Amino acid sequence: MNVQKIFLFIIAGALAGAFASCGGAKLATANEQMQRGEYYDAQRTYRKIYNKLTKKEDRQLRGEVAFKMAECHRRLSQFQRAAAAYQNAIRYEYPDTSAFLRLAQMQQAAGQYGQAVKSYENYLTMRPDDLDAQIGLSGARMGAAKNGKTRYVVRKADLFNASRSDFSPMFMPGATDRLYFTTTREKVNGPRSEITGTKKGDIWTASKNEKGEWQRPEPVEGELNTELDEGICTFTPDGQMMYLTRARREPNAPTTVEIFTSQRSDAKWGAPAKFEIINDTISALGHPAVSPDGQWLYFSSDMPGGMGGKDLWRINLNQKIGSLENLGEWINTPGDEEFPYVRSDSVIYFASDGHPGYGGLDIFKAELKPSGGWAVTNMGLPMNSSSDDFGITFGEGESGFFSSNRNDARGYDNIYSFELPDLKIMISGWVLDKDEEPVPNAVIRIVGNDGSNQKQVARTDGSFSFPLNRGVSYVMLAGARGYLNARQEFTSDPAEEDAEYGVDFILASITKPVVVDNIFYDFDKATLRPESKEALDELVQVLRDNPNVTIEMASHTDRYGTDEYNINLSGRRAKSVTDYLISQGIAADRLQSQGYGESRPKTITKKLAREHPDFKEGDVLTEEYILALPEELQEEADQINRRTEFQVLSIDYKYY
Repeated sequence: MNVQKIFLFIIAGALAGAFASCGGAKLATANEQMQRGEYYDAQRTYRKIYNKLTKKEDRQLRGEVAFKMAECHRRLSQFQRAAAAYQNAIRYEYPDTSAFLRLAQMQQAAGQYGQAVKSYENYLTMRPDDLDAQIGLSGARMGAAKNGKTRYVVRKADLFNASRSDFSPMFMPGATDRLYFTTTREKVNGPRSEITGTKKGDIWTASKNEKGEWQRPEPVEGELNTELDEGICTFTPDGQMMYLTRARREPNAPTTVEIFTSQRSDAKWGAPAKFEIINDTISALGHPAVSPDGQWLYFSSDMPGGMGGKDLWRINLNQKIGSLENLGEWINTPGDEEFPYVRSDSVIYFASDGHPGYGGLDIFKAELKPSGGWAVTNMGLPMNSSSDDFGITFGEGESGFFSSNRNDARGYDNIYSFELPDLKIMISGWVLDKDEEPVPNAVIRIVGNDGSNQKQVARTDGSFSFPLNRGVSYVMLAGARGYLNARQEFTSDPAEEDAEYGVDFILASITKPVVVDNIFYDFDKATLRPESKEALDELVQVLRDNPNVTIEMASHTDRYGTDEYNINLSGRRAKSVTDYLISQGIAADRLQSQGYGESRPKTITKKLAREHPDFKEGDVLTEEYILALPEELQEEADQINRRTEFQVLSIDYKYY
């Protein structure tokens, strides 16, 4: 946890007993610095002591100093340095087994998941019931497998970031063109912090110009910022009052934090005034978050009565007495829960290292369940990382800003933007005729079981496209003047990912015969073969989609056999088709069957010319024409002539 986020409740007093002085003025100085929470100064002092302990008899003391130095780096979010120092403590046989746990946690926070898994497993052989280690191991395995990837797009917001820490962004209510955040940049007025080595935090703000472009941040105007640490702010719904965190700094005492308020007058913020919640000078209270209705103040505290570490609490701003409550075990853990952000009365975001995560603090979403309690979910990658991720604020829709010290070995925080792009689920295709030519002015409708209803006229090339929703069942209908309607059904994938579907509509003309491909009969028989069923079922659907038409089913033969034989055979074959259609529920008075034998030779269409390049569009496959062909092409021509097709007879059939 990064103590440059001074408001992360630096309660170092509890460490005093664990780190008794080991003798020597400099070691006593380092211990006192650490006790006061001055981790930056303390780690520098410990480093000097460590480097001087070179004798064999210094081995035990060197292990202790390494451990204390590691603790300082851990609190400064310098994870790799902390891991190296814990390894040194273990190498010099520091007796506290917590060094093994801390090593695993720092390796995880540094993104060294494979090493972290081994270190957690090693520690659990010593302390198999340690809940922190069990949760950490789960998170390290999750990180190693890169589980939990989301569609969020995260970018570093360079305009808001300086060379030190910038964190905890917050929009003014109802004003996504103004952002407040905490900064320790070098331009901050005031002294340098003994805790972090950077300037003490101030609240700055940035706004958009008339073009909607973010401008460079500036300090807030007024008396808000002082020589103390101020930051991590929130606002009442009217934007007239700010709640913020301020560090209480007293000589020779641990640093702690409290909640203050500041009133706005025009564009300036007044001097902070302490907001009293409990009569307790030891417990830390910080990270305020006002609910959207202005009724509740949520905050983080280590006050008695919690689940351990820092918990999320809330108090009623309209009636403080008796309203203080802990958010409970659904949200709070023995670890730390901090940086609440209340999006609605049923959705809260917060940072935690007590729930399974990728390392350090992760951002979690808590949703109030109808049955009571909260459903808590990790925001996943890339919103979270192996480092500290915290302090989220939402602007428009699923977009906003948060802070993270990812990819910064110094442990400094930066502000990142995030957005969840709209899902791009599309369906596209063409409306063509049987010759695969575009159908002019075709109209396509698509209706979803989610209530959606869209209509579009195909482009001149016959193409169309529609946006879809995921997990929805759709019915599509395409039609055009002079053509039969065509229908398609499908269901979009429920997965939360971009998808594109393709579907083509082949419309049958009502003025020309339409060949039904893939109708097969046994040789010299009229019996339909089983493989004809798919094509016939498609024809059944066409007739159902066009209940006002009547058709003639026609069968044609090649030039072999007598005219009488071919007429008889083709007639029986056409009758077999109509019989099948009737068996599938098509009214008999909508159907006629006719056998034409070889009397109606096929004329080559554009499509047939593409499929059979030895023939030209417009060629009529008469017996005379076929006999003039080379022998190898004659069978090809005969095959084209052997066909089953239908012709629309009327479009005014009364089907009701």
